[in-house]
Amino acid sequence: MSGFVEKPEPQQVPGLVHLHTGKVRDLYRNEAGDLVMVASDRMSAYDWVLPTPIPDKGRVLTQLSLWWFDQLSDLVPNHVLSTELPPGAPADWQGRTLICKSLRMVPVECVARGYLTGSGLVEYNDSRTVCGLALPEGLTDGSELPAPIFTPATKAEVGEHDENVSYEEVVRQVGAETAAELRRMTLAVYCRARDIARERGVILADTKFEFGFDGETLILGDEVLTPDSSRFWPAAEWEPGHAQPSFDKQYVRNWLTGPESGWDRKSEQPPPALPQQVVDATRAKYIEAYERLTGVSW
Repeated sequence: MSGFVEKPEPQQVPGLVHLHTGKVRDLYRNEAGDLVMVASDRMSAYDWVLPTPIPDKGRVLTQLSLWWFDQLSDLVPNHVLSTELPPGAPADWQGRTLICKSLRMVPVECVARGYLTGSGLVEYNDSRTVCGLALPEGLTDGSELPAPIFTPATKAEVGEHDENVSYEEVVRQVGAETAAELRRMTLAVYCRARDIARERGVILADTKFEFGFDGETLILGDEVLTPDSSRFWPAAEWEPGHAQPSFDKQYVRNWLTGPESGWDRKSEQPPPALPQQVVDATRAKYIEAYERLTGVSW
């Protein structure tokens, strides 16, 4: 069992209907029928939403997503309509709120991997495959793949674990035409982002996207290319053969599974609160990712 250590009460705002509280975002609908997406400072790891927020995290995610949407706008349309605060919204929503098109979301996590790590590494070590795709011998943790691969996953509810699936399973779920377009767009966006990140001394090891239909058009939704949805590594320190230093939530994962936390991931007990030094270091990682990628000071 997992999920929220303590599920927050949604804020009530005149003119907005609360739809959903996710791991990080709260979703509302406005009177025009558009989606209002508010990124909180909540941190999730190992399918738990932790009891300790990371200050500024929601704003970093939102502002970095907006920067990436701009970089990708000639490649793929996205769901953002406005960044204006809805009337009556709390002042704390400033900088963390997007007004978005309401899409018919595709129930697939569209994952692109350019490097071998995480769940891909576990599967590779077992079978020399990732999501059923055969890979060459001799790869190790952090190895660059011969070419980026599309490794989809099923989208899980809060507290459940996304499961890697084969491309054939995606075809079965959404049809051959949509599956082919998801794969094409995922790899195109990954390759563009990988090249932009590389120019800034950052390796984009892997990332996940969510797409939805606006009428008959498939467009990019949710957030994009943030430390929550991507693995970013400092290029100057890249060295295959072990876990890489990173600009993402790996720092929190490492603390939770280390001896200091006293937490057993396999138990049904919720994870403990994060100590201040872990909070501060995680906030610094997120801000460094933002600053390195955008070239703008936080």
